[in-house]
Amino acid sequence: MYPQRTRARARSRRRRRRWPLFLLVFAIALCALGASQLGFGQMHRLKTADLPDWVDQQIIPVNGAARRGETMRRVTDIAIHYVGNPGTSAQANRNYFAQPDTQVSAHFLIGLEGEVIQCIPLNEKSSATNDRNRDTISIEVCHPDATGQFTQASYDALVRLTAWLCDTAGIGRDQVIRHYDVTGKLCPLYFVEHEEAWTQFLADVAAY
Repeated sequence: MYPQRTRARARSRRRRRRWPLFLLVFAIALCALGASQLGFGQMHRLKTADLPDWVDQQIIPVNGAARRGETMRRVTDIAIHYVGNPGTSAQANRNYFAQPDTQVSAHFLIGLEGEVIQCIPLNEKSSATNDRNRDTISIEVCHPDATGQFTQASYDALVRLTAWLCDTAGIGRDQVIRHYDVTGKLCPLYFVEHEEAWTQFLADVAAY
């Protein structure tokens, strides 16, 4: 009788020890499911979002490089860039993105007069922010000269678009980064060389 009782008690202790492990695995699975559902809901919102009337949608074709047609699983940040060719228009840069041999793109372009063109669907990856293409929406801004400083019209449009994107993606208005913050590239140049201007931009987005 005693050996049987000993074995039964051992089995009971083993079962009790398994419970914390089971609960831990169950909790991890619930968290993963919740995160997956959160990302799905966000992507659905972005895919079906009504664009403001100040956005000109000119989606570029899928070409395997500039636009791969790959969907994002979630968006965590808005990434700010500047175009590499001073004095060019948003339309000219959009047309460049659309060429079959172009390797780069952005979700949005902002022109010198504050015009806004959408080039990539909100739920797809752009080719702008290196290893953060997977979870950022990118904005490229045109500028008139080598300083990289934006015109007032461009700046105002950038503030408005960034705030709208943060709200539409359901992320905080503090979730805004520069290309520089990802790779160290001096982009957008003026916001890298003038940290106070970047700080002011973030404050303007937060207050918009």
